Formats: sequence, structure tokens, C-alpha cells
Amino acid sequence: MSFLANHTSESTSGAGLSRRGFHRLFGAAAAATTVSLALTACGSDAPATNADGQAEIRFGWWGSDGRVKVTTAAIAAFETENPKIKVKPEYGDWSGYWDKLATQTAGNDAPDVIQMDEKYIAEYASRGALLDLSKYKVDTTNLVADVLKAGQSDAGLTGIPAGINAATIIANPKVFEAAGVPMPDDQTWTWEDYKRISAEITEKSEAGITGSTAYSADQASLNVWLRQNGKEFYSTDGKLGFESADLESWLAFLIELAEAKAIPPASTVIEEQAAPLDQSATATGKAAMSFWWSNQLPALENAAGTELTILNYPSKTGTSADAKLWYKPSQFWSASARTKNPEAAAALIDFLANSTAAGEALLADRGVPTSTVVRAAVADKMTPADVKVIEFIDGIKDKLGPVPPAVPKGAGAMEDIIKRYASEVMFTRQTPSDAAKKAVDEMTAALG
Repeated sequence: MSFLANHTSESTSGAGLSRRGFHRLFGAAAAATTVSLALTACGSDAPATNADGQAEIRFGWWGSDGRVKVTTAAIAAFETENPKIKVKPEYGDWSGYWDKLATQTAGNDAPDVIQMDEKYIAEYASRGALLDLSKYKVDTTNLVADVLKAGQSDAGLTGIPAGINAATIIANPKVFEAAGVPMPDDQTWTWEDYKRISAEITEKSEAGITGSTAYSADQASLNVWLRQNGKEFYSTDGKLGFESADLESWLAFLIELAEAKAIPPASTVIEEQAAPLDQSATATGKAAMSFWWSNQLPALENAAGTELTILNYPSKTGTSADAKLWYKPSQFWSASARTKNPEAAAALIDFLANSTAAGEALLADRGVPTSTVVRAAVADKMTPADVKVIEFIDGIKDKLGPVPPAVPKGAGAMEDIIKRYASEVMFTRQTPSDAAKKAVDEMTAALG
């Protein structure tokens, strides 16, 4: 995944919530609305029903056509089991989802059930825009506890993890084979190995093919880097957990990769910025290795038309446990605090999280099922690509680092900041030291 590419950890394409979207939701536009975003746990209006007397709820999500297909199937299964509830789907791509949701929320017209992202859940929850699901019938008994914590805050349980992800490097064996370079041992490799192997593939491949893409801009690779150096992206009190020197070292290694020709030149990275998943360097065979989240493997294999391999991150020591990976919620199921049908919204979320029927429809589209019961029940229905994801997730279980602190309010601005200053460094307009200091100042202000 390109450092500047518009691919998120959770979806197949797109960019982060724009500052304009945040401004509409939490700034002047929100202040101008007649109803404050300091909302109660549920709306005071009468429940919304259709002509048949069914409770009617709206369900919004982002994602690819494949996600639309599997989610629609899950909705149909829910309606079969809950004939008194009608679900109206609302979906689009990542790039427009957040601006639309910001506008809807500011106007008290958000979908009843909302697919929410880790970057933004604290923003919405802190403004009282999300329902506290602990007050409704959502069973969390069989959900992985460490992942479930990510949806909890002072506002309550405002998000149920839709799936489990882990940061990965996805490799294309055919690119390795064409270059005559053996696949690395991801249990023992270091960052220096990664640079050397990537540079060798670039040297031995056709023009336009590189050993690696640049880091991803969605905080994953930076967070891994920080954790391997004893830091975290965020502190437990919602501030930055690192200093400019930590970011400087990460940016400096990016320059090392560029100078070794292990990654594409800056101009190519910029060109790939708007590329959707199926046109990414991974999918088109232009890179041997890229930084992705585990749940994106099936879509990447489908786009590439070939089998791909999930690799553990390199470490400083050459010991796989020192990669310091963690289980991350792929997305959350949340509900609007203004829903007129909180019980129906909670019922749909409970179904998506705990029902085997939902699991059979969704499989691993949003990551490995968070429910251990659902995961076991649908294991034999998973595609080979899904099985690889599950095996990777299970395989790192005993090598995980500590659970990261919760993502705080203001985190939605981080991706844009990282992207801009990485671009400045790659084009040699700023040194890693200067860019890191300025980036940390902006990040600190965003969190403040």
C-alpha cells in the first residue's frame, strides 16, 4: 500500500474524513443546526414504522461491491428472523462516506445503524452522537475482550467490533519468482533485511516494478515502528505517546528505502494516491510487498488474479514476537443516539455480531469474526483466502504486543498530517527532523 494511497485499514479504497467534514459536524454547521449534538441516549420521537407496521431502520456502511453483496445477504437473514423490523441499506465508497455522515449527524438524520471507524468513533461518541449499546440487548459474552475494549469510552459502549484485523505485509510470490529472489523468512527478518530484499527485487525486475511500496499513511506502519521502539501512538490520557525524534527515525528510514530504490520515486507514489484497491501496486503486480491490513487479502487476491502471501512485519531484533503487532477492530457497528428505534438498531447489531447466519453471509469481509462462536461455526465455509487470514490472526495470538491505548478524539486528523509531511520528506522539501517536529506540533494541536 502506498504511503500516500487512499486505502484504509478497513475498506478497499478512499481517504480520511476531510477537515471540512469535521467542521460541518463539530464546528459552525453543527452550531447552526436547531438541535444540539449533545444528544440523549435515544430520540424522544415516536418509533418510526412503515405502512405494514414494521419498525423501519436505516443501515449505513462504506465498502466495495463485494461488501454490498454480503451485507445485503446478512440483512435479508436478519429480516427473516425479525419480520417486524425492516432494514433500509445506505452505502457508498469511503471517500464520500464521512462527509455525508457528518452532514447527516449535524442535521439529526444519521442512519440508525452506522458502520464506524476507529479513527472517528471517539469524535462521534464524545459529542453524544452514538448510542450506548450497553443499555440494550447486545450480547458481548463471546466477543474477544481486548478488541471489545476499543469500542468503550466515557460515553459507554458505543461500538461493537465488526471483525478483527492485524497489520500485515502482503507479498506477491510471482514478483519474487520473476526477480529470482527467494521469499523472506518473516519469523526472523529485520527492517534492514526488508530494505535489502526490496532493493534487490527492484534491481532484478522489469522497469516499473519495485520490491516494496512506501509505508501506509493510516498509522499502521508508524504505530508498529513506535511499538517496536517502546512507544505508542497515543497515551492512555488521549495525547500523543511519542516525540518528534521517534517520528523522525521513521521518516529517515523511508528516505533510506527511497535511496536504495526499494520503493518507487515520490512522483509515482503521488500518482498512486487515488488508486483504488484493484489498481494498487499489489493488485497489478508492480510491487513485491506492500503494507495492508489482514482483512484486505481476499479482495487483493481477487483483483490480482493470483495467490498472495501474508507476512509478519519485520522487527528490530529479527524475532517475530518483537514485531509488537496487536488485534485491531476492522470497523465497529454503532447506532445513532437519535435513532427512533434503539431496540431495533441494537437487535440488528447483536445479529451482525453474534448470529451464525450473519457470519455465513459476511464471512471475513470485515475481518476475522469477533465472536469466537461464530468464527468456529463458519470456519468450513471460508474461502481459501479467508482461511489464510484466520490462520495468520490465530498464528500471532501468542506473539502480540500490549493492547494499544484507546484512539482518542482528534485522531481523524492524523492520517492527513502523516501524509502531508511524508510527502514533504519524499520530495526533499523538508528534512525528516523538520517534518517530524512540525507534524508532532500539528498532531498535538489536533488532539488538544
